Amino acid sequence: MSLLVGIDVGTTGVKGIALTPEGHVVARAEHRYTLSTPHPGWAEQDPEQWSRAAGAAVSSLGRDAGAIGLSGQMHGLVALDEQDRVLRPAILWNDQRTGAEAREIEERVGRERLLELTGNPALTGFTAPKLLWLRRHEPDTYARIRHVLLPKDYVRLVMTGEHAIDVADASGTLLFDVGARTWSDAVLDALELPREWLPRVLESQEVSGTTEAGKPVAAGAGDQAASAVGVGVHEPGTTAVTIGTSGVVFAPLPEFAPEPNGRLHVFCHAVPDRWHAMGVMLSAGGSLRWFRDTIMPGIGFETVVAEAAPVEPGSGDVLFLPYLTGERTPHADPDVRGAFVGLGADHGRGHLIRAVLEGVAYGLRDSLEVLAELGQKPASARVSGGAARSPVWLKIVASVLGIPLERLAVEEGAAFGAALLAGVAGGEFASVAEATEAAVRVRETVEPDPEWVRVYDEGYRRYRELYPAVRPFSRTT
Repeated sequence: MSLLVGIDVGTTGVKGIALTPEGHVVARAEHRYTLSTPHPGWAEQDPEQWSRAAGAAVSSLGRDAGAIGLSGQMHGLVALDEQDRVLRPAILWNDQRTGAEAREIEERVGRERLLELTGNPALTGFTAPKLLWLRRHEPDTYARIRHVLLPKDYVRLVMTGEHAIDVADASGTLLFDVGARTWSDAVLDALELPREWLPRVLESQEVSGTTEAGKPVAAGAGDQAASAVGVGVHEPGTTAVTIGTSGVVFAPLPEFAPEPNGRLHVFCHAVPDRWHAMGVMLSAGGSLRWFRDTIMPGIGFETVVAEAAPVEPGSGDVLFLPYLTGERTPHADPDVRGAFVGLGADHGRGHLIRAVLEGVAYGLRDSLEVLAELGQKPASARVSGGAARSPVWLKIVASVLGIPLERLAVEEGAAFGAALLAGVAGGEFASVAEATEAAVRVRETVEPDPEWVRVYDEGYRRYRELYPAVRPFSRTT
């Protein structure tokens, strides 16, 4: 039997999955690696960690693979010389050092023109500000650049020898004409960046190259677009909620339509002639991990969350702002920081844990509210990520958002979506729609609790008042 293999190059490790064309998982693999933070607000990784981990995953999964698909963390900068040697550690999506460069981009291109071309404002996480930062702060390294890749695309290079990227991941560079689905000469010229550094662009289900064993490798997609494919969200009217390290609310669009104020990302989807609007919070599951590692080190996440279950909705009026690494939607503020508000002597650790879970849910609702302003009002959403395994957290999120959440039979969204894209590239399916129809199945629906909805509507109102209150105390530069 020919299996479909999906490889997701994440922030904390590579996850791999092998499945039948009917969507049945036959094997999983995970190989973790480290994150470097050499200065406050910085986040870097050695790309060789990704390629070694991905190679190990493919070796364990791919013996019977008919095709391989790639997904991964978006926006990261991998700078290579003329012989494809890595010039420095990759600068990641959650790195916040490029505030000055983001402002420079908006000055050079113009904010309205940037939104018109790229669908996004200049944010610190994107790839283009990282290049400008290198030019300013590491000119010797910058002078040696001959190729620029994103994380999963470096893995592709090692796997196939090809320099390539998909339209969804390219949309997150801030160098891409998202409406035209090609690199933007206007932005590149304004920023004085060479087009020849950039890889060829493919649609996500196209073949980007082959392995030494002759296996086709799909172009794939950035993790959020791949995750949406993995839960069957590719047509307008459907919505995905992902709660991983970051949190995402994702809605496909029939045409390119930037959010006028730049509060949402608008990227190409991993489906031809489709785009998507996406609200992003930077510390979703990352907030719970921070709490666990700081307050309850060594304790499993299930045990941590279970401690919050007996606490009444609203956490005794304790609120948590999940801005541990800044925020994107709706504030686009790399300097704001998190807080617990409303603590009293009567509160225990369970209140704090539940406040973290609720604060993340409120942050997701911020994105849902902005999508609603664009006419995207889902009746339900499909959920993936670590929180999808927690009944307590899912019930909180469903009640805060006020919509049912559908859990899928397979919850490895990005790796699963990459495998389905591999199925299209390898000829197993004629289209992404055919792949998801064959392989994606809903396992359970988590309904909002009407009593919790009332509590959380009031809690969200209070949550919304806190950003302007804490902002003056949060600046780090």
